Amino acid sequence: MLSKLREIAYVRPYAATLAARLSEPRRFLQVVAGPRQVGKTTLVRQVLEALAAPSFYASADEPALRGPEWIAQQWDAARLAARAAGRRGAVLALDEIHKVPGWSEAVKRLWDEDSARRTALKVIILGSAPLLVQRGLGESLTGRFEVISLPHWSFAEMRDAFGFDLGRYLWFGGYPGAAGLASDPARWARYILDSIVETTLSRDVLLLTRVDRPALLRRLFDLACRYSGQVLSYQKMLGQLQDAGNTTTLAHYLDLLAAAGMVTGLAKYSGGRVRQRGSSPKLVVLNTALMSSAWGLTPAEAEADSDRRGRLAESAVGAHLANAAAARECELFYWRERSREVDFVVKAGLRVTAIEVKTGRRVESLPGMGAFSAEFRPHRKLLVGTGGIPLETFLSEPVKHWTSGQ
Repeated sequence: MLSKLREIAYVRPYAATLAARLSEPRRFLQVVAGPRQVGKTTLVRQVLEALAAPSFYASADEPALRGPEWIAQQWDAARLAARAAGRRGAVLALDEIHKVPGWSEAVKRLWDEDSARRTALKVIILGSAPLLVQRGLGESLTGRFEVISLPHWSFAEMRDAFGFDLGRYLWFGGYPGAAGLASDPARWARYILDSIVETTLSRDVLLLTRVDRPALLRRLFDLACRYSGQVLSYQKMLGQLQDAGNTTTLAHYLDLLAAAGMVTGLAKYSGGRVRQRGSSPKLVVLNTALMSSAWGLTPAEAEADSDRRGRLAESAVGAHLANAAAARECELFYWRERSREVDFVVKAGLRVTAIEVKTGRRVESLPGMGAFSAEFRPHRKLLVGTGGIPLETFLSEPVKHWTSGQ
């Protein structure tokens, strides 16, 4: 499996972007951020191996406590190589750097020293918790970096790399490291829950962010997975969660889960009007594996359940769109007015695209789409699923293909 991942990592467009930037003569500070298990480390290390310039890779994701002095040690070693290499310079990659206390201040100091001395050292920073990385960047490194955001793997990527068909993708999702376990669904589910869900919650969120009610955050994650694809008011969430605190706490915890690449809460679309703070969010998992792994069912049992099959389909569309939004390719909302609803509203620049997802029997009319169109006049209206664009076709194309109007 590792060799397979190494073979295919370079086909992701993010690797080509990074390789192109590393070939530029100027020095830069590159941030590669994204959720756990989406191939950040594999991608960066493979790009480094293809470079003509010397490179160094070090990770802070080890049991020993790391401090700013560890960053300085790695940096000094790379500086020596950069000076010896002359104009070619060198590249330093620091993985899981957000786990080092005071990392952004240390990087700022070292980077500014190199700027003053004109040291030809390019630096790549990798992090599994985008929220924590962004905080450090905003606090100390403004104007000194570029970001490549790696989302979860798409259907097209999992299909091309591992031969996933649509059914397998809906169930097993977009975690490349777990693809080899698909033949054993029970083992695969344990891997997702133990190595991804638990590790993300305990090491990327609870350990590194102040969370006054950790049990509540875990229950909120479980609730979001159960209700993925549904609009759920904060008041209803309070009714289902014990010791839930208040709506502000829930909204903050939902933001933390979104930043960790797990689940997100979509806001209601309101056009040019000011959106109401705290409006009921539409819950969407960012990877359908987070839903299916907790169900305790086999893929065949879920396939026979039309309700679960429909929820997986809508959540897959939502995840496809939400991951593009997380990479800043677009903004994503839902819309609902009384009983009329549009599943997803995508805003890319000035263009607005309304998307409905339908499974099961063919529908004769879409009252929600009609009401939304009358009020907001979207540039495109798409029906995905029964009677419209096949789900497989929609997921095979990048989001910009559907929002460009072509």
